[in-house]
Amino acid sequence: MPLWLIPIVYAVASTICSLVLPRIESGYFPDHIAAMSVASAQAFLSAAASGMMALTGIVFAVAFVMVQFSAVAYSPRLVLWFARDPTLFHSLGIFVATFVYSLATIAWVDRDGSGTVPLFSLILVSILLLVSVLLFSCLVQRLAQLQIANVLHLLGDKGREVIRETFHERSGQSWHDRAERAEFASGHGFAPVTQTLKYSGNPRSITKFDVDRLVRLAQRADAVIVIACSVGDTLVENTSLLRVHGGKCELSARALIRGVHLARERTFEQDPKYAIRLLVDIAIRALSPAINDPTTAVQTIDQIEDLLLRLGGRGLDAGHVRDRSGALRLVYPMPTWEDYLTLAFDEIRQYGAGSVQVMRRLRSALGCLEDAMTIPSRAEAVRRNIRHLDLVIQTSTLDAEDRLIALQEDRQGLGLSRKRAIA
Repeated sequence: MPLWLIPIVYAVASTICSLVLPRIESGYFPDHIAAMSVASAQAFLSAAASGMMALTGIVFAVAFVMVQFSAVAYSPRLVLWFARDPTLFHSLGIFVATFVYSLATIAWVDRDGSGTVPLFSLILVSILLLVSVLLFSCLVQRLAQLQIANVLHLLGDKGREVIRETFHERSGQSWHDRAERAEFASGHGFAPVTQTLKYSGNPRSITKFDVDRLVRLAQRADAVIVIACSVGDTLVENTSLLRVHGGKCELSARALIRGVHLARERTFEQDPKYAIRLLVDIAIRALSPAINDPTTAVQTIDQIEDLLLRLGGRGLDAGHVRDRSGALRLVYPMPTWEDYLTLAFDEIRQYGAGSVQVMRRLRSALGCLEDAMTIPSRAEAVRRNIRHLDLVIQTSTLDAEDRLIALQEDRQGLGLSRKRAIA
């Protein structure tokens, strides 16, 4: 359900309850009345209703602070992530429900001059007030997520979750060779192309592939579907989306397009790159002259290093899927190990070239990755990044002494040198 519908559901449900429950209470339980004077009950219910409007204003203020702070301090791509917190919408819905039902209960106090206060409705308003206070406390607690350490851990956790769901632990032969992967992605060795599907519509980003649906379609037609775009790509008019090789019958274009989920922006689903992309965004924003906070960049490298260590121990060939009989049915592009290294380190290296702290932390991360890699080609890719980093340090604006310091490894950036690199 869309999040914006949550407060509407609460409002509609509370309106229905305010029309039905008091009448049931009056008709079937007329003897159950609260031991409270009419004036006291009206004052209590009026205070509850007016207080909910104040809390609703605070909810909007908290939402504005979260959106504004995350956009300015971290990345504009984090704005909707914070703004879409379900707690925010449930809080707003409960506050509206409490307001509506409190007003309805006031109408049934001293109904027709009876001088009574409905017991169950008063109890229900009290329960709604308690729930409102609890949700408000949870909402205020959400502000703690704006601390940089919490933001980085949340992004890291999202990345680790996607890696677990997308990639298997490396076992046996893996397609880590770039040329072999490029050959499969181009469709060489498959049957001739029988269908080509192009995108038509407004620009949209690919958020995920419905792998099971596409495999079933390919198996039904005895074909191979080769997707030309990757998760995270933005599709524009007339973009080549996929090709169908072979097949006993033509597949429905509508069924094929339903296997590719689109949205206005990227998501974490099936996209391990996105968590790294957001972490790098935070790092390079911290390294900008306007902010100049290399310590935050060092903290982001902590999370990036952990994600790369997990990726380095997995087979990155998740982009080919076979059916139960073992026949290849679906091929879609996935990043190579070199792609992940480029995304993770290139921009930070470029923008942090003048920071001794960042250079030392980058070298420590790359050294740890080199030691952890068991695949020779991946280890060599890490060594190329180390040589590139050394070259950047040697040609930077740092003086000779600072360059020697920058060539050392330090997991804290500046704090504890591990070893002197060989220049």
